[in-house]
Amino acid sequence: MIVMSLTARKAAAVVLAVATAVALGACAADGEAASDGAGNGTLDVVASFYPLAYLVEQVGGERVSVSSLTKPGAEPHDLELTATDVASVADADLVVYLSEFQPAVDEAVAAEAADQAWDAAAYADLSLKIEGGEGNTVDPHFWLDPQRYLDVSDALADALAEVDTAGADAFTANAARLRAELEALDDEWASGTASCESRDLVTSHTAFGYLADRYDFTQLGIAGLTPEAEPTPEALAAAADFVRDHSVRTIYFETLVSPAIAETVAAEAGADTAMLDPLEGLTDESAGGDYLEVMRTNLETVRRGQACT
Repeated sequence: MIVMSLTARKAAAVVLAVATAVALGACAADGEAASDGAGNGTLDVVASFYPLAYLVEQVGGERVSVSSLTKPGAEPHDLELTATDVASVADADLVVYLSEFQPAVDEAVAAEAADQAWDAAAYADLSLKIEGGEGNTVDPHFWLDPQRYLDVSDALADALAEVDTAGADAFTANAARLRAELEALDDEWASGTASCESRDLVTSHTAFGYLADRYDFTQLGIAGLTPEAEPTPEALAAAADFVRDHSVRTIYFETLVSPAIAETVAAEAGADTAMLDPLEGLTDESAGGDYLEVMRTNLETVRRGQACT
């Protein structure tokens, strides 16, 4: 019988450990999802704000763990990142963001995550521009058009599959399910707004351009693209004149900013106000627990405000 010395046994153990690590690495290279530290093999995905986090949750399913850089109740346009946020961007398996919407995220991605970042802007058809005091600015709010939103969802499935090839079929199936849900939502909006008496959509924040374009409304945004922007007295007066001249019944404000602008114009022009959610983030005041629920509440709000039959 040959008895292995202690030194030889230690050497053999080291060789076995190295071989095991190499084998595990090969499995990962063949498409296994990265470990999240808890041993359950989920992808660690960081999304910049709610509409993208929702897509990651829906398309990624159980194969992803997603966190949002924009916390509930925070206004995403003004996001500032903490050191912990930047570290999460650097450590993520994938960062899903919308370029030129949140400058702090753009900076963190460029500095820490250029190789593992996925930009939704490349798939969202950001073709609408907002003219006004801010210049000719591209409207980023693509998710308010379900068709644009589902196109981004399909592309996200491909992006997740590149990181986790073993999950490709699951991502494709999840995206197909979400596509069917978004197509149904689109049909509800199209039929629900087809016979509205008023086609003029007056909002405090110019966030609803894609929704207006999709369903044949004309949007008048009082405050411009940035929700906190203060309109000039001339802009307020012009909005009030527009409301009177076009017999607009309702002026819409949103969840994350003050309704003061809408209320000022409504009082001047004799109109009502109502909350229309741009879905930049969910709060306890949101009229629904997810994107689909809030969009259906928005539809009912618009049907009342625009006198739809």
